Amino acid sequence: MSEYGMHEAPADVVVANNDELVRKLDANVIADAAKADAQEHKMTVREAFIIHRRAIFWSMALSAALIMEGYDVVVIASFYGQPNFLKRFGVPAPNTDAGYVIPAEWQSALSNGSSAGGIIGLLVNGWAADRFGPKIVMMCSIVALTGFIFIMVFAKSLTMLVIGEVFCGIPWGVFQTLTTAYASEVCPIQLRGYLTTYVNLCWGVGILLSSGVVKATLNINSDWSWRLPFIIQWVWIVPLFLIVYFCPPSPWWLVRKGRLDEAEQSIMRLTNPAVYTSDQAKSTVAMMVHTNELEKQAAAGTTYFDCFKGTDRRRTEVVMMVFAMQLLSGENLIGQGVQFLQTAGISTSLSFSLNMVLNSMFIIGTIISWGLITWFGRRTLYTAGMAIMAVVLFIIGGLGFIGTNSSTMAIGSLLIALNFIYNSTLGPICYTLIGEISSTRLRQKSIVLSRISYQIMNIVCGIIVPRMLSPTSWNWGPKSGFFWAGSATLSTLYCFLRLPETKGRSYGELDLLFESKTPAWRFKSTKVDQFGTHHHGSVHPDTKEEIHHLE
Repeated sequence: MSEYGMHEAPADVVVANNDELVRKLDANVIADAAKADAQEHKMTVREAFIIHRRAIFWSMALSAALIMEGYDVVVIASFYGQPNFLKRFGVPAPNTDAGYVIPAEWQSALSNGSSAGGIIGLLVNGWAADRFGPKIVMMCSIVALTGFIFIMVFAKSLTMLVIGEVFCGIPWGVFQTLTTAYASEVCPIQLRGYLTTYVNLCWGVGILLSSGVVKATLNINSDWSWRLPFIIQWVWIVPLFLIVYFCPPSPWWLVRKGRLDEAEQSIMRLTNPAVYTSDQAKSTVAMMVHTNELEKQAAAGTTYFDCFKGTDRRRTEVVMMVFAMQLLSGENLIGQGVQFLQTAGISTSLSFSLNMVLNSMFIIGTIISWGLITWFGRRTLYTAGMAIMAVVLFIIGGLGFIGTNSSTMAIGSLLIALNFIYNSTLGPICYTLIGEISSTRLRQKSIVLSRISYQIMNIVCGIIVPRMLSPTSWNWGPKSGFFWAGSATLSTLYCFLRLPETKGRSYGELDLLFESKTPAWRFKSTKVDQFGTHHHGSVHPDTKEEIHHLE
């Protein structure tokens, strides 16, 4: 037996050691787990949709929280080119159309405020969601956000706005992880990619709504032109609270808590009772128990410290990098779309119109990604998307030296193309990867750490990007594309070396691949036997006979 608790097998096969599990669990549990695993792998997308349509509904409904978060987080950045907001909070800048500008340091404070609050919310969520359950934490966060929005609406200074961003960032941090974890836990392998990438679409809907609302209030000649977009945030509160209250709890969380009967009940609420029986639900719970015990056997704990121990260290590194590379790809230029377009020489009105087209790519691109994810692996799409973005950013940087009307419009078009590429590949695929790569026992905390890495990188970008674009600071404008092209190129190299392929793998299979230290480029080709059928002594005779019968 190897030091990782697996039986020796050919180089292209990883076999689990179930000796200890058979002694610890009822002999029939492994057989039931194998049965559920075999059925899930053989299931078609159409069958998965019919059986798990309730899970699809609840996952999509809960992901609507990201519509609210996408709207809230981005709306403040849209105000950096909004004349009334600039007049109220800005300083004179004769070279701009509006006559005023928000100083780069205050832009950094506003952007970093929500990121700092988000880190606090993420850390609290990683602990609280595991102890009290995701539903309770989510509902408390929604109630808290209701009060925090008041600070933004009635802000009298940039200082109050920064404080409001920090406080609002705390519940936003909760929304960011719970929705992704839920989507990755309630649906089978065939649907996981679609529902985790749907998270990106919801984020895009929120961003598009924010750009539309800001443009609609552009001509209001009072403070209400920037207060109304903040007020609209209250619209989401009641329906979102009701969705969270009525949605079934995650069966994986219930299994980790030893509440197996409740896990079966949750699975029945998430499936179609006309085609899915209670016996099948029992087998699915057995598969979850088996996976949970495999991870416990590999010494997987449930604390933040455990995320950096043993094989989980590699998994944590990859999920943190996958999220951080969203910003290293140059995506942050898209988040500053209005100001970027204006520094390129595009008028205020046209910049807001192009910003709506820019943000619509979140929706269009995610829908395109559903087709791509059907045919291509996660590793392929993420790496290819990063490489293409690097090329586009090099072109944008080069056009920044020309300065003609044609080059200015070309930059606007390329920025839209950049957002389309991002949202067709690495943008949505990121959520699938972080949901699949993390171990089930550490999923909440792994996703929290991945999002924290994003927020830390967001703080860095919040400091340097406004200075890159601001006419009162570095004033790089489109030339900043060169800087982000370099970081995207380095990120592409990382993807080739460290990013594994997770498509079509159960969580138990992924556990064994990581435990065996399989190189990232061999994840796709390596075979996995998580029930030890290649080792005749690893399974109880009755159980082994049933497993072979299933195969």
